[in-house]
Amino acid sequence: GLVKKAAESERLARSVDSTLGVYLVPAFVGLGAPHWDAEARGALLGLTRGVTRAHVVRAALESLAFQTRDVADAMAADAGSRLSTLRVDGGAAANDFLMQFQADVLGVPVVRPRVVETTAMGAAFLAGLAVGFWKSQAELERTRRIDRRFTPKMKAEVRDALYRGWQEAVARVRSAPRG
Repeated sequence: GLVKKAAESERLARSVDSTLGVYLVPAFVGLGAPHWDAEARGALLGLTRGVTRAHVVRAALESLAFQTRDVADAMAADAGSRLSTLRVDGGAAANDFLMQFQADVLGVPVVRPRVVETTAMGAAFLAGLAVGFWKSQAELERTRRIDRRFTPKMKAEVRDALYRGWQEAVARVRSAPRG
């Protein structure tokens, strides 16, 4: 594989300044929201002889942020308002490179809780509420702690250019000939 441990992906992504124009579209079982294209194919686009493993790993991490932007933009179009902050959780939230890139691509702060495995914590909170350990949801709110807030640093024109490249890559996997 490209990396042996998830933590290695952050080190590799930071070791290069860009993807050199490489985009990974991980449509291994088609594309989900907001594209809903079961026939789309996964692709690694923009390869040249200068591309290294680090560029591909960075492209893979960036693809996660671009996919989140796709969904956030679709939700904003439906709701008539944009995100002001994105709260994250799960294993990928531990990757500082990814969280900063996510903030940059969305153009909004990304907030990571101190405990990133919130599914298990949520189950514990519900159990605690059920047995009276906590008296109310408001009491639970006071236990929530923020680990880090990632604020957008990327210039809008850079963000827009990168996202246009992503959209072009997605369009290519959707219109790729089959057979």
